[in-house]
Amino acid sequence: MILPKRVVEHYVSDKPFDPLSIEALTPEQEKYYMASQWQLMWLKLKRHKVAMFSAYILFFAYVTCIFTEVISPYNLNTRHTNRLFAPPQSVHLFHQGSFQGPFVYGYKVNLNMTNLKREYTEDTNTIHRLRFLCSGDPYQFWNLFEATFHLVCPAKDGYFFWLGTDRLGRDMLSRIIHGARISLTIGLIGIVISMALGIVIGGIAGYYGGQIDNVIQRVIEVFRSFPELPLWMSLSAILPVNWSPILVFFGITVILAFLDWTSLARAVRSRLLALREEDYCAAAQLMGARPRRIIGRHLLPGFLSHLIASATLSIPSMILGETALSFLGLGLRPPITSWGVLLNEAQNINVVALYPWLMLPVVPVIVVILAFNFFGDGLRDAADPYK
Repeated sequence: MILPKRVVEHYVSDKPFDPLSIEALTPEQEKYYMASQWQLMWLKLKRHKVAMFSAYILFFAYVTCIFTEVISPYNLNTRHTNRLFAPPQSVHLFHQGSFQGPFVYGYKVNLNMTNLKREYTEDTNTIHRLRFLCSGDPYQFWNLFEATFHLVCPAKDGYFFWLGTDRLGRDMLSRIIHGARISLTIGLIGIVISMALGIVIGGIAGYYGGQIDNVIQRVIEVFRSFPELPLWMSLSAILPVNWSPILVFFGITVILAFLDWTSLARAVRSRLLALREEDYCAAAQLMGARPRRIIGRHLLPGFLSHLIASATLSIPSMILGETALSFLGLGLRPPITSWGVLLNEAQNINVVALYPWLMLPVVPVIVVILAFNFFGDGLRDAADPYK
């Protein structure tokens, strides 16, 4: 008995193969398969919530550096001689049950002759309404032109000290905002110099190897054998006292950069030692490419993302170095204003006990250092191809 033929169903498409067809890929898969290295880094970095939040904080901090004069309510050197060591004022919205808009209460000042201290009490009968997008203290915007526009201003014939005043009656909030420009830019300028030294010296050591590598590694070990803080102090102490504030600023920046390049140089060296054995590097050598071109065009792009992550983690050390030196009186000095200079004025424990708001500049230092560390960790994880 002959059984009838049965057609066996199959699930293979009999249509011609189209290599450009992506019907089987979801939009999410297509985004990853078609992405470049930098796009993959960005996609992985966006999933790191802490790193992204830290990036927003750093972005806000550096935008503040650009518009420092506009954001601060007072000029950097504006003094209020009748409001020395004034405590921080609270911003209120309602007065006796009625909405009055953002305002602060005035002060009642009493000089205590027993402990020689000015005692401030809140005067609820005096209201100073805050003004926004207003005209206030004149300033030189980036030393280019004179302006009076401020984001927030005190009331006319009034005052607004959200973070209190110092021993000369200068607004602490305005001084902290101005200090951010110096403390944050010193890290960026320093890391540019440090990266240049690290890439050049580490690239030479990793590409050539041999005796050149041995000499460079011994030099790096000598640099790393010195304790950082005493070395910073000794190098900062030799800066001439008659230098202008700008020269002192660049001198401190160069010192921090020359002491921080060693870690970046070792990272570059270790990667080049591995990458120089790859086939594409040998092909470039056989085609007659110079070592400078091989390192710059073929080897460095292979781990540039890791280098950026390492550099991001090095910026906090430079900010802390400037803060420590200025705090000890060996770094930046007035009239330059940085977070370290502001903390230097709060060294006296008696002053801190009586006027604790003088220690507030330490808060942005902690926030920025933590933000850089978390953002650097996120960049390092995003740059790792095995994660």
